[in-house]
Amino acid sequence: QPVEATDDAFWDQFWADTATSVQDVFALVPAAEIRAVREESPSNLATLCYKAVEKLVQGAESGCHTEKERQIVLNCCRLLTRILPYIFEDPDWRGFFWSTVPGAGRGGGDEDDENARPLAESLLLAVTDLLFCPDFTVQSHRRSTVDMAEDIHSIDSCEYIWEAGVGFAHSPQPNYIHDLNRTELLKLLLTCFSEAMYLPPSSDSSNTNPWVQFFCSTENRHALPLFTSLLNVVCAYDPVGYGIPYNHLLFSDYREPLVEEAAQVLIVTLDYDSSTSSSPTVDGTTTGTAMDDVDPPGPDNLFLNYLSRIHREEDFQFILKGVARLLSNPLVQTYLPNSAKKIQFHQELLVLFWKLCDFNKKFLFFVLKSSDVLDILVPILYFLNDARADQSRVGLMHIGVFILLLLSGERNFGVRLNKPYSVRVPMDIPVFTGTHADLLIIVFHKIITSGHQRLQPLFDCLLTIVVNVSPYLKSLSMVAANKLLHLLEAFSTTWFLFSAVQNHHLVFFLLEVFNNIIQYQFDGNSNLVYAVIRKRNVFHQLANLPTDAQSIQKGLQRKKKTPEPISRTNSQDGVSMEGSRPAAPAEPGTLKTSLVATPGIDKLTEKSQVSEDGTMRSLEPEACQLSPEGNPPAALSDGEPWSGEASHSQRDRRRLSSASSSGQWTPTPDWVMSWKSKLPLQTIMRLLQVLVPQVEKICIDKGLTDESEILKFLQHGTLVGLLPVPHPILIRKYQANSGTAMWFRTYMWGVIYLRNVDPPIWYDTDVKLFEIQRV
Repeated sequence: QPVEATDDAFWDQFWADTATSVQDVFALVPAAEIRAVREESPSNLATLCYKAVEKLVQGAESGCHTEKERQIVLNCCRLLTRILPYIFEDPDWRGFFWSTVPGAGRGGGDEDDENARPLAESLLLAVTDLLFCPDFTVQSHRRSTVDMAEDIHSIDSCEYIWEAGVGFAHSPQPNYIHDLNRTELLKLLLTCFSEAMYLPPSSDSSNTNPWVQFFCSTENRHALPLFTSLLNVVCAYDPVGYGIPYNHLLFSDYREPLVEEAAQVLIVTLDYDSSTSSSPTVDGTTTGTAMDDVDPPGPDNLFLNYLSRIHREEDFQFILKGVARLLSNPLVQTYLPNSAKKIQFHQELLVLFWKLCDFNKKFLFFVLKSSDVLDILVPILYFLNDARADQSRVGLMHIGVFILLLLSGERNFGVRLNKPYSVRVPMDIPVFTGTHADLLIIVFHKIITSGHQRLQPLFDCLLTIVVNVSPYLKSLSMVAANKLLHLLEAFSTTWFLFSAVQNHHLVFFLLEVFNNIIQYQFDGNSNLVYAVIRKRNVFHQLANLPTDAQSIQKGLQRKKKTPEPISRTNSQDGVSMEGSRPAAPAEPGTLKTSLVATPGIDKLTEKSQVSEDGTMRSLEPEACQLSPEGNPPAALSDGEPWSGEASHSQRDRRRLSSASSSGQWTPTPDWVMSWKSKLPLQTIMRLLQVLVPQVEKICIDKGLTDESEILKFLQHGTLVGLLPVPHPILIRKYQANSGTAMWFRTYMWGVIYLRNVDPPIWYDTDVKLFEIQRV
């Protein structure tokens, strides 16, 4: 039956009850009932939403001074969190919150209806006011016992920022009730923003989220203190607490749910496709005053604007330390099992770190200037190694690799990798003595040789990162050098080269790594030179790769015998690091969300040449020696059209050796010739021509079989004047594009969907942005 909006007795029962929690609301209001009301008595659902928003607006107006008002506000908040997903899933209802409600004038009801606010705007403004409501979500500054409480409209919310950090020095007393109330309000905000989950993925960047757009606009007078509060709460959080082991088992931590919610709201508000705008503020370099420019540059999203304009060293230090501390938390955790609280929101942190580096170039340079970048690198390598066998964590693998690709475009990152690696993070990789560069190469080798099938599109990215840092690597350990040669050996087998249209690119990348190290860092790299000499037959085979049709067919036949493309030959994986457990596949029944395909490496990066003074200049795409020959333009590295995710059954049939993109592709002699003639083998061949006879002579003269003597000889050798003129260093820098922007959007919402299980806000609703699959 339709119920009159004026029947207060009926409507008040929804929020008057005191003893509910958000879990109760989810239990008491089943999905089937919400859908039934939506279909059969839409006017009641509309009135319920309108009334609940009205209660929030009243609460915000009055400042929530009584316990009763606070209870009503929280109950309305929980109810809306429960109902909104069911409104978003129905296209006919989607515009409902953007329609105006009679009598809700912008001035609080006393104006005429022409400029009435849409319901969504009233809701968002009420929630932002409530987030700075003294004694409800923030500490009141009034000392007096006068019952005249602070007027919500006169308070300057910048004085009520939740936590010290960026732009705010004062740390308020922790208050767990405030934390709980903020968490519930942020949950409602996140639910409002989640309309994005109910629209299918599209590469159209004009597809902005109206909720986020309004929330981050100048209409929100709390935008700055809210942005600062969210960022500071996340970066100041220390899960170890007061350093007492096991303290989290004694009392609960009210801060953690708030930090998770804050991180999720933050990354959603920063969802922006930067490839479409050439705005100057996004890298934080505007120097003009407000007077110069009538139209403020850059996105009108204030959160992005504030993020791009952070510039003080101490703010950068605070953010970087905070992110590094939280990312390293699970590693500490594996050492002293259960001693400290293990955080679960590292994926949100990685997205946040990505946004910081992508939208604030000064922050990126700050990160690369200090060795602290290694405190970000080591946890990322740990996550990559840990997730490589788990199908449900393929998104985590991608974002880790994207961040390393972004960092590797800068020279400083390569230089930092030479720092010795002494911390022993428990990982199941061979024990080695060496630098962070060795760690990176060993983990990448592990991902390529023992990761699951769906990581194949990442091989290009992984090797591009190694190419980008290779000119700066002063001395690789023997373990890492052997891993690189093992990869070359695996990727240059004839069946691998001939079985897919872009497989030979991997060989080009590896040869470029060897060339960079030999030409720019020959002196310290005797281990690598020795490994190249030992495996010289691999290079000779490449140089003599057969190109006639018969040999090509024969090469392809061989894969029937060797289904495993990369055997672990000669790998010294005997001893693993202490405390490590091998990467495990996902538990059966784990939910995962699908991802759209990522653009190929040629779309992800642009080439720059490093000139002698260390500056970079962009290269024209024509100069690209690795242009994907014969590759249909829309193809991706595992042959998926970039429209979205192929259905996974199809994907499981598509194994490593399957032909890429067009199912009918077959290798031809002309095709093999076209790239074989470009293989950059001159430097290595010259090196072998000079050094092999000398090494053989030493062995014969001294009757040596001992590596150390040969290494000593190679250490003192020089090839000055014998090698070809060094080629210029080429760096493939990440470039923003709408493909990755869309990837980040689906990944981020997939993470948020899976992480919000208590209460399960979006579970079993008709989500369109991704598919939910069981492993």
